[in-house]
Amino acid sequence: MNTSRFLLPIPAALALALAACGGGADRAHDGDNAAAEADRAAETAGATPPPAAASASATVALQPTAGNQTAGELRFATVDGRIEVTGTVTGLPGGGTHGFHVHETGDCSAPDGSSAGGHFNPGSTAHGRVGQGAHHAGDSDNITAGTDGSAQVRGWLEGATIGDGAATDIVGKGVIVHTEADDYATQPTGDAGDRLACGVIQAG
Repeated sequence: MNTSRFLLPIPAALALALAACGGGADRAHDGDNAAAEADRAAETAGATPPPAAASASATVALQPTAGNQTAGELRFATVDGRIEVTGTVTGLPGGGTHGFHVHETGDCSAPDGSSAGGHFNPGSTAHGRVGQGAHHAGDSDNITAGTDGSAQVRGWLEGATIGDGAATDIVGKGVIVHTEADDYATQPTGDAGDRLACGVIQAG
């Protein structure tokens, strides 16, 4: 029986075999390319992580100025678009009311606390009462001591931020507790008197 009619010519058979192999190689090559692209994307994502969020809280340790005993620990936290201030101040005259502000300079080196400068006021506004018209970003409500000389602080700041590096950032600024109550009117200090305690705000 003549079988030649069932046999492909050798060149044609080779061409079919090469084509079949080539198709598989192309698919394998495509798979390699996809894997390489995924690796490159992962590397790129890892090389450029999103920027860290600004710190949303800060603390301050208050130390007495010369001749005084006032001290305390306070925390600043961003809550509903403003900065809530909480903590305890001790060593105050029993029953007294005292001005309390963030000041423009984080320097408590002067014995009387004067190195902390004036009220923190990046917007160059008039002094006043927080939440009631124009006021400094560093203005906060007075604190009142109990008979034991301690005051539980729960106030807030408006127009200030924490840890974002902006002009309104309170990190690195000073905090002062005064001898007298702030009258919320006298410019630019509120007539709050001398400085009983000073501290520097730290992020975290």
